[in-house]
Amino acid sequence: MVHPGISAVHCEQPPHIRVLRAVASLELIKGLIVLAGGFGILMLTHKDPGDVADWCLTVLHISPDHHFAQVFLDWADTLTDTKLWVVAGVAAVYSTLRFIEAYGLWKARAWAEWIALVSGTIYLPFEIYKVMQTRSLFHISVLAVNLAVVLYMAYVLLDARATKARLQT
Repeated sequence: MVHPGISAVHCEQPPHIRVLRAVASLELIKGLIVLAGGFGILMLTHKDPGDVADWCLTVLHISPDHHFAQVFLDWADTLTDTKLWVVAGVAAVYSTLRFIEAYGLWKARAWAEWIALVSGTIYLPFEIYKVMQTRSLFHISVLAVNLAVVLYMAYVLLDARATKARLQT
């Protein structure tokens, strides 16, 4: 008998485990990147955002005369410690969700497959819009990977449902 929290399909077909663990690794990496970004944001508290923005432009060799640079500097002037803490808090919550999803996918839990399906589907319209706007290889790749994950999760969930139905008859 299959454990109720584990998809039936995973017990019979080890290739599903390898793909789920690859997706879990991707989710873990996403969570770590966002968590690192959140800590980076916290390091900006109690600093002059204008000075930090100037430093960023200098490191990137961007002239402050460019329109983008001026927009960036104007935006930096609006930052407060409270806003930085809010962004860091959102990053912590987001990365925690990614870590939970990664754990569940690594352990082949059906609930994590649903989280991966729903969260991946939420991003698709934004990624499609971005591809239509920029048509860059990066954005096309992000869309392709996310679409592959969403379609695979849908396949896994439908296959598990069909396997469960076959086992009951």
